[in-house]
Amino acid sequence: MSIGELARSTGLSVRTIRFYCDEGIVESRRSSGGHRVFEGEAAVERVLLIRRLRALGMGLEAISGVLRGERSMGEVIAEESARLDIEFRALAWRRASLRAIELAGPMVREERLSLLAAAQDGGAAHDCLVRFWQRILAPLPRRHIDAWVCWNVPEPPAEPTAEDVVAYAELAALATDPGVNKVVRQQYWRDRPELIRDPRRLYLEVGGVMTDVVPLVSEGVGPRPGSELDRFVAAHARARGERDSPRFRERLLNNATDTDHRIQRYWALTGRLFGPRITIGVAHDWIYNALARSTPAGC
Repeated sequence: MSIGELARSTGLSVRTIRFYCDEGIVESRRSSGGHRVFEGEAAVERVLLIRRLRALGMGLEAISGVLRGERSMGEVIAEESARLDIEFRALAWRRASLRAIELAGPMVREERLSLLAAAQDGGAAHDCLVRFWQRILAPLPRRHIDAWVCWNVPEPPAEPTAEDVVAYAELAALATDPGVNKVVRQQYWRDRPELIRDPRRLYLEVGGVMTDVVPLVSEGVGPRPGSELDRFVAAHARARGERDSPRFRERLLNNATDTDHRIQRYWALTGRLFGPRITIGVAHDWIYNALARSTPAGC
């Protein structure tokens, strides 16, 4: 079959088929006259397969892998589907960002534009939040940090509203503020973190306390002295080689940053994006208020 016949049989141009030949994904041989010659039906099936895959947006590299048996059709389809998911999420973020700027009043439009431009897109903003918590939890093994991030850092909404992108971009902006890094570290590790002997153990013990506090918050139980607070204080005391005492509890409140407006704003935004889920920030706030009430000053 000549290149012209192959072109007519597949609906592609001679130029396109010649390009595929040059790329090595369509095989041909030369006639005695020097013209390209193809193996009839096999060549038609191969070119039609290429055409169909190209119509679905497949790249030549992926198509070549399928034709050479290096990759399965399922693999390249799954890869292309994942790529499109990322592209659609990026487009949804851009659409919501434009809507958010459109809805902003003249007095705040420039500020909102700056906020959203700095965030770039949902993926970049999420990466920023992940890096923020990696710095906060740096003494811990990576697997614990990854687990913490998975549960406490919201994913960018797949179909964000204008309000969603503004909230998420503001979260990312807070995470890039060195001052926020400092106050959150102080909230998480409390007073004199350099005395902590085993950060991993402290992390696990405090995490267990927070797990038990979440149902109390859900049930509307207010901050109170009790086993949850006692375990929290004991974990911090043990981590520093000390014992629970009124004086130690007061030390845990030294330079406390729990009421810092930036921390409160961070967890309020996180809660908005998580919906009904009780955030670790709310649980920490519950423990802080219980601790404050258990000290002579708090009482």
